[in-house]
Amino acid sequence: MAENKIKAKEQAFKDLSSKDKTKVITDLLLNNAMYIIIILAVIYISIKVPAFLKLPSIVNVISLTAAKLPIALGIGGCIVLTGTDISAGRVVGLTACISASLLTTTFKVFPDMASAPPIIVVMLIILLTGGVVGLVNGFSVAKFKLHPFIVTLSTQLITYGIILMYLMKGTNNGQTLSGLTDGYRSLVTGTLFTIGGVAVPRYVLYSIILVALMWVIWNKTTFGKNMFAVGSNEEAANVSGVNVSLTIIMVFVLAGMMYAVTGFLDGARIASANANTGLNYECDAIAACVIGGVSFVGGIGRISGIVVGVLLLQIIFTGLNFLAVDANMLYIIKGLIILIACAIDMRKYLVKK
Repeated sequence: MAENKIKAKEQAFKDLSSKDKTKVITDLLLNNAMYIIIILAVIYISIKVPAFLKLPSIVNVISLTAAKLPIALGIGGCIVLTGTDISAGRVVGLTACISASLLTTTFKVFPDMASAPPIIVVMLIILLTGGVVGLVNGFSVAKFKLHPFIVTLSTQLITYGIILMYLMKGTNNGQTLSGLTDGYRSLVTGTLFTIGGVAVPRYVLYSIILVALMWVIWNKTTFGKNMFAVGSNEEAANVSGVNVSLTIIMVFVLAGMMYAVTGFLDGARIASANANTGLNYECDAIAACVIGGVSFVGGIGRISGIVVGVLLLQIIFTGLNFLAVDANMLYIIKGLIILIACAIDMRKYLVKK
């Protein structure tokens, strides 16, 4: 069946005029320009620094991808609704600080505590925290009809203020939180398995589970279908009986919980948390989603695309580090990637229209 389809497409292409063939090839190159640029960059980096393609580097890329996947999975849903969420990075920071302040051997934020609470309790606390921020975002967008950018800009600032105040509690005096418990670190960064003597951390497995869970939610549930319906055409979805407001709220709440998971993982992965934890994470997540085909025009996106987007982004950033590119230059590159990816996305939309 697949071979027949390929042959049919080949024949259809052969039947086109010379001008139409040129247009098809041009469209194909332009629509996949970001992938082409990244592939060429990877080839160049591999030639310049052969260690880039060695096992330790590959495992490092996979680990970084796993660490950044949860936040991208959350933001992806917001983009499907033709929105965004720029509060994501600060929610990651807040939940990382909460995790680090509770699962520690030196209780600076809560000096009266004698021992760390069970990890499951802390996980519930941070999921609730992320969910509450998502609820505020979703409710404001759904009920007050405010633009997601304005809403999440507000909650970004509010959340950052809460982080700064939280870190001033007790005897911490705004300092970095560290001294995490062995149980917390082992749960996240413990060895899942080794390959060629290189350890793969446990949080890779957690990200795989989250990807599978989000795939089911997006593709096999009524909520997922409603999300795409609202993103495609809110008015049509409303006429069809979809509870638009509830769907929007649920998307943002789910996103907030994904940010919380990222914060929990980051606290243990970095072994500390401070006011800058999670800074600009939303930029990477948005770039990854757009590269992976989640469209700002709404109603378009796949979980597999998000995974590919995060992976490609981590490959290129890891490669740039191998080339010893100035860390400040990475911000310029990230900005260009987002700009180019959005331009390609809009071009696809205009061509279809």
